[in-house]
Amino acid sequence: MIKITLPDGSVREYEKGTTSFQVAQSISEGLARNVLAAEINGEIWDSSRPINNDSSIKLLTWNDQGGKSTFWHSSAHLMAEALEALYPGIKLGIGPAIETGFYYDIDFGDHQFSSDDFDKVEKKMIELAKTKEEYKRSDVSKADAINYFTEKGDQYKLELIDGLEDGNITFYQQGNFTDLCRGPHIPNTGFIKAAKLMSVAGAYWRGDEKNKQLTRIYAVTFPKASELTDYLTLLEEAKKRDHRKLGKELELFTFSEKVGAGLPLWLPKGAALRERLVQFLSKAQVKAGYEQVITPHIAQKELYITSGHYEKYGKDSFQPIRTPNEDEEFLLKPMNCPHHCEIYRSKPRSYKDLPVRYAEFGTVYRYEQSGELHGLTRVRGFTQDDAHLFCRPDQVKEEFEKVIDLVLHVFNALGFEEYTAQVSLRDPENKDKYIGSDENWQKAEAAIIEAAAEKGLKTVVELGEAAFYGPKLDFMVKDALGRKWQLGTIQVDYNLPERFQLEYTGSDNQKHRPVMIHRAPFGSMERFVAVLIEHCAGNFPLWLTPEQYIILPISEKYADYAKKLSEELNISDIRGLIDNRDEKIGKKIRDAEIKKIPFMLIVGEKEQEENTVSVRKHGAGDLGSLNIDQFVEIIKKETAI
Repeated sequence: MIKITLPDGSVREYEKGTTSFQVAQSISEGLARNVLAAEINGEIWDSSRPINNDSSIKLLTWNDQGGKSTFWHSSAHLMAEALEALYPGIKLGIGPAIETGFYYDIDFGDHQFSSDDFDKVEKKMIELAKTKEEYKRSDVSKADAINYFTEKGDQYKLELIDGLEDGNITFYQQGNFTDLCRGPHIPNTGFIKAAKLMSVAGAYWRGDEKNKQLTRIYAVTFPKASELTDYLTLLEEAKKRDHRKLGKELELFTFSEKVGAGLPLWLPKGAALRERLVQFLSKAQVKAGYEQVITPHIAQKELYITSGHYEKYGKDSFQPIRTPNEDEEFLLKPMNCPHHCEIYRSKPRSYKDLPVRYAEFGTVYRYEQSGELHGLTRVRGFTQDDAHLFCRPDQVKEEFEKVIDLVLHVFNALGFEEYTAQVSLRDPENKDKYIGSDENWQKAEAAIIEAAAEKGLKTVVELGEAAFYGPKLDFMVKDALGRKWQLGTIQVDYNLPERFQLEYTGSDNQKHRPVMIHRAPFGSMERFVAVLIEHCAGNFPLWLTPEQYIILPISEKYADYAKKLSEELNISDIRGLIDNRDEKIGKKIRDAEIKKIPFMLIVGEKEQEENTVSVRKHGAGDLGSLNIDQFVEIIKKETAI
């Protein structure tokens, strides 16, 4: 008999060799029908795989990320089977699950493939899915694996096999299709009820430009046809909210080929919005005891060798800048933290001086491959709302709690109401890959867990996800479309204080290393603005929006009255503009709606005589006639943070 521990902590005994599907059956037939796979001691297995030792088990359904990932990986195999049936002789690369859906890299040889072929592939997939073929796992020797794919003539699989150890090779088969794969997979193809090929692109084999370019097909599947319909509706809404589209329409930012890919240019309205975000956080940081610092955009290469960043990122970064001095090399700044370490080192520190909190809106530069660039979310130059706290070990928890407060202040002010916090801890079974003493790690991890609990955060604990230099807390925010984004991170660091030999004199008059905390509530200004645009569909909070009102005179006769109103509103620190174009009022209103300006103030003969404005709110319609003081009061209430 073996003991199976369930997620609720209860323990049940089963015969050795019992499968997770059988465990599910013993709990509920309904549950068993929905089980896609199981997490066995932290590793995802097929639900049909025998369990021979005492184990902790979590049954995975479509509602679990692990279940979805398994479902989509199995769907990649189904798509490959359909493609082989439709295009005989094709060669297969790899076909992993991704965040939503999956892809497969294909060498079509002499076959032509385009989006015009999507429909017949989808139909073939569903035809094959209806056969309910079982996904069968088998252990294969390296020699047999080589023989199989040599006979099939698939050089890509042979190249993958070459890097595998004999005894660790498995095949999966469903129907007439066999693939090299370590799994896991869902029980059978019948779970797949709806399929949609999303796009096709080129992808170099193994990401190497020297290799052949394969055809990468992206697709998604669902266990219900209605879920595919809902997903496609969501995608259409996402297209409307795309920050690249809205950024252009709202005149927030642009890109220039002459300036360079991945280097955004902030237009006046975007710069104003961004500056208000900076002022908002700067004000909160001053209250929290931060000191503003400024560091240069370049530094000597030696700085990043000391910090370890050059060793880790040097090959993939912008290359060194050489000067007329032969031995002098500079790098574009990839991180702000080494600079802040040098500021800390600029004078002796006492335990009484700590914590020291340095903040900087520092622009950094990292070379991203051109294919990975995406609007403001993946760029080569971006500004981090960076801060580094240097504190004593006994201050870590208190500082963590204060940073959590700051992050939540940002989220609340900007309408991000759903979020979870991922507590990333070191792998207790593999401590050698981390630096720092056990005592410091235990204190830091306990401090993070306690701080998150005391703040009432909804948390997920992930073992082995800590950085090598310390544990961290990442905030995962859900936007209006239900998509998850990582916004805000807090990291404990024992590495850089050691590398830079940072010290303070303790109460015992001995030298001690401070603990360093990295934090960035926005993450980067570029990415945060992109997420914010898509979250609120360009309808920014009133305190943040570039233009809070637009005055729409019915004719040029009322231009002077409009100007007088604008001056009064400006005195009250309410920003906006006047539309003095010679256009009909209906067109002016439509244009203002497209620009997502929150308030339209329509003025004509009646409003001028009564010293009022006719107020129309974006997305809400007429609010009636108000005097200017009443309108100012509405703005003040809505802009209170």
